[in-house]
Parts: sequence; structure tokens; C-alpha cells
Amino acid sequence: MTGLRQVYGRRTVLADVSFSLQEGMMGLLGPNGAGKTSLLRTLATVAPPAQGEVRVAGSAVQTGREARLARRGIGYLPQDFGYLPGFSVYDFVRYVAWLREVPRGAAHEGTLRAIEGVGLSDRMHDRLRTLSGGMLRRAGIASAIVGDPKLVLLDEPTVGLDPAQRLEFRALIRSLSSRAVVLSTHLVEDVAALCDTVVVLDEGRVVFNGRTEELSKLAAPDAPGDTAIERGYMSVLRTGVRG
Repeated sequence: MTGLRQVYGRRTVLADVSFSLQEGMMGLLGPNGAGKTSLLRTLATVAPPAQGEVRVAGSAVQTGREARLARRGIGYLPQDFGYLPGFSVYDFVRYVAWLREVPRGAAHEGTLRAIEGVGLSDRMHDRLRTLSGGMLRRAGIASAIVGDPKLVLLDEPTVGLDPAQRLEFRALIRSLSSRAVVLSTHLVEDVAALCDTVVVLDEGRVVFNGRTEELSKLAAPDAPGDTAIERGYMSVLRTGVRG
């Protein structure tokens, strides 16, 4: 993306955001209101940018038709994703495959692979309303990876999970690294454990873009935090250093 600007009403929520995505895990950090969810929605082509360019798999997304084509290669898991409680896990993932226009001949096998990939094969006929929070998150990730999209966008995928569930999810998310994955989170330790690169947003602007270890090296001696990367993150927010 280049020179991305996004507005809601009269409020600018993203300003001159530019970076590129490669295969692997990229963390997206920032305080509440920094623009993380707005950025993911724009990348997912849910909200067209007010200004700037979004390119998916090398192709610009400027029209409704181009957005529809781009969505075939994008998996998106919002923080609060919608679903019909009476759907089974299989029904839900297969429905998302249909929305993403996965070819009919490949949709069934693709749905089974996605469900197996998140460890829910033995629960695929269970209704979504009967699942625990962790299992429901797994079903959500299955819906994001069905059809093998090249770009996967995850918005706070571990929110509300207990420590043991978060460790399980780290292993699951790590298994997605053969594609480009953007992990938006408030949990700096998840980024440290999973991501090679990180972008930090503050007030709609990129204040850091680089490798995870580079963020750790920016830690000021007096910055708050229990780890080097937490102190680096807080230092960047305080100083507005741009990587």
C-alpha cells in the first residue's frame, strides 16, 4: 500500500500509511484508536481508501470489480466476527468459501482441510453456539484460511483467551506463516513470539516499520515494560521514531 488515507466522517483515522507485505508474519501494534482495525478493513477491501493505493498480489484495487477479485485471495478474521449460531462448523466455513468464490469443485475439500488445520475435524458437525470461546476462534481462523488465500488478516485473534489457549493459538497461527499474515494485537508478547516484522501505528500514522528485534533495540532505559520489545514499543510511542 502507498500513501493510504482513510476517513470516517470528518475524522482522519489513517494518514499517509505506506508499507509492503511479504510472506511470513507481520505484527500490527498500536494503542486503542491508533487505526489498526481501520487498516485491516481497508486491506481486506471492506472499506475503500479515501486516498492512496492498495495492491493485492501485485494488482491495484481501485474498482468494485477489482475488490471482488482481490477478496478471493484474502482471508479476514475480524475481532468480533459474525456467524449464525445454528450453523455447524462445516456449514460456516463452507459458507465463507462460497462468499470468497472458492471454485465449487474445490470448496468441499478446501473446507475439510481448513477445519482439519485448526484441529476441529471431530467437531465439524457441532453447532457454533455449542462451542467454547477458544473453539469458536478456531472456527473463525478456519474461515479465514479456507481456499488457501495468500493474505490472511487476523484482528485480535487471541482476545478473551486464557493463557493456555493463547499458547495453543500461537502454535496454530505460526502454522500459517507460509503465506503473508498480518496479526493485529494489543499483546506485544504475541508479536515477539510470532512475528519477524512489526508495524506500529499511533494516531493513524506509522511510527515504526521494521524487524521485531530492531524495535527491541529502540528501548529507552527509562521506558515502562517488562521486556525489551515492550520497552521499545513504549519508546516509539513516546518519541514518534519512524523506522
